[in-house]
Amino acid sequence: MSAAKKSLNRSGVLAGGNWIIDQVKMIDVYPQREQLANITGPTVTGTGGSPYNLLVNMAKLGLSIPLSAAGLVGKDAFGELILADCKKHKIDTKFLKLSSVAPTSYTDVMTESKGGNRTFFHNQGANAIWDGGDLDFSKTKAKFFHLGYLLLMQTLDGPDDKYGTKAAKLLAAAQSAGLKTSIDSVSEDSDRFEAVITPALKYTDYCILNEIEAGKTTGFKIRKDDGKLDTVALRHAAGALLQLGVRELVVIHFPEGGFARTRKGEDVLQSSLRVPAKDIVGAAGAGDAFCTGMLLGLHEGWELKKCLETAVCAAAACLSHASCTGGMKSLRSVQTLVSKYKYRPKLEKGL
Repeated sequence: MSAAKKSLNRSGVLAGGNWIIDQVKMIDVYPQREQLANITGPTVTGTGGSPYNLLVNMAKLGLSIPLSAAGLVGKDAFGELILADCKKHKIDTKFLKLSSVAPTSYTDVMTESKGGNRTFFHNQGANAIWDGGDLDFSKTKAKFFHLGYLLLMQTLDGPDDKYGTKAAKLLAAAQSAGLKTSIDSVSEDSDRFEAVITPALKYTDYCILNEIEAGKTTGFKIRKDDGKLDTVALRHAAGALLQLGVRELVVIHFPEGGFARTRKGEDVLQSSLRVPAKDIVGAAGAGDAFCTGMLLGLHEGWELKKCLETAVCAAAACLSHASCTGGMKSLRSVQTLVSKYKYRPKLEKGL
């Protein structure tokens, strides 16, 4: 049976990869080595990781789309917290397994009270050993399989003789079963992008990256020396990602908005909302919120422009809360943020 036939009558999103508990702590100052900093407020515990953020966001948007989780958490308090949260949001956890040999992944986020600068201390935990081997795509009716974050999953980022990486092998299996695939990555200061991300692109239908990740993967410098977006390099990077194997769509997002290019040659550039500084509580999870809005639109078959508009609105909603998903609201509420904040000026005419 062809993949096209297998994809008929499918619905929902199956998301796998990093399951993380974020512990956000406000500190008075970031200390020098062997010095002390004061934690000035209560610890805010929130969601972390691409699939966790995406699925909770989708649940909060309120559409009746089947949601399923895949990955590995520890047999510990954080693992129980994640499973309970999934149950609360009606996220199916039959593919979210428990590990007795590794703890649930967590991140301590140290946020400076003045200025809001954040420093992350991350433990990959069970995410490091998940290989997706227990994920049987023949037992899901999901339409999409989303995998993230590449570069933050030690085993899946590892090499595979046939596919290049184990993540690429997992994505290929999803496509063979009739699911559309999408990926996301973390932004890290390394030269691993080509080795880890490029093999996955051949088995990716929708590639959703930020400008840093897209630039490091393709070699294009998307920001100029003055910090402004280089929209010519942006186009080149999107084209290069398609040439590297992405089947249908490349989406590159950035604080100023988002850009999408299809294999058929359609280009859409969308400015973000003009959210004033006084309304921004935190930027954590904004990229995942953008990804949520984008995938929701693709799942529902919306025009590309509407997908991008929803994506930037979802990102704006995320800015209203310190955690990655606390700011998400119903789809109607998210879309009405346009009337409240308006779009930024167009990034470039004629792109």
